Amino acid sequence: MTEPIPPTDLDLRLLRYFVALADQRTFARAADALKVTHPSLSRQIVRLEQQLGVRLLDRTPHGSRLTPAGEVLLPRAKALLRTAARTIALTRAAAEPVRITVGYTTGIIVTPAVRELRRRHPDAEVHTVHLGWGDVRPALLDHRVDAVVTRLPLHTARLHVTVLYEEPRVLVVASDHRLAGRESACLADFADEPLIRASDPARDAFWRIDPRPDGSRAPDGPLVEDLEDKLELIASGRAVAIVPALDGRSRPYLTAVPLRDVEPSHVVLAVRADDRGRLVAAFRTLAQSFLTGPVPEGPADRAP
Repeated sequence: MTEPIPPTDLDLRLLRYFVALADQRTFARAADALKVTHPSLSRQIVRLEQQLGVRLLDRTPHGSRLTPAGEVLLPRAKALLRTAARTIALTRAAAEPVRITVGYTTGIIVTPAVRELRRRHPDAEVHTVHLGWGDVRPALLDHRVDAVVTRLPLHTARLHVTVLYEEPRVLVVASDHRLAGRESACLADFADEPLIRASDPARDAFWRIDPRPDGSRAPDGPLVEDLEDKLELIASGRAVAIVPALDGRSRPYLTAVPLRDVEPSHVVLAVRADDRGRLVAAFRTLAQSFLTGPVPEGPADRAP
């Protein structure tokens, strides 16, 4: 045989032929699956053996059988082909803006950044989708969305998170509540008031400030996830809630009271940590420029 060529010069097409033959076990079936002729496949396998300087297959009356060298090569050849396919896909995705889906959660407006992204990349498909609080991380990791604008807290493992802006937190009470009309309030002013709970422990602890700085626990209110249901319960006088300032905007039977001793919430952009796509990078830049603070909600679309 000729002098072996270094492994770095392996032809991936030859590896694909070898894997097909190893899986099909006969030249006839492998040639049919690869849509090549039997003699052509045979020549390609010989060429691969020459490159490696080893015999990979033994012919038998019932087909072909891997040699010990072939047994070693097979799983590694499959891994190389998978890596090559993923490399090609990631490279194309980075080089060719094609499609991006931007998620957002309740009370978040992404319109300015999305519109600018569409203007700068007219050939790209730019989609938006509303997500529930608990679906942000799964939607990103499952590739259902490519970027999400949401609020902390958020489990950030395998994600890259960029803080966009701060939002004050306010106390929302019924319009006839004893604190309604106050210029501001502190935690001590409603220490015994039941606060609406959330099912996610981290989000529940953050929005109810539980435990309090002095170690006391926040009184439990009803467990509610939907914002509209939450506001209806507050309006009925059954509980109060700490919410972002925008969600505490004026509504019938409700009043928002600014909080003095409570840290603001943070609106963030979350993307997959390993995503190098150009559209994702472009949206991150635009989000930092165009999504810089809460904006009043009007008839404009929340989902662009």
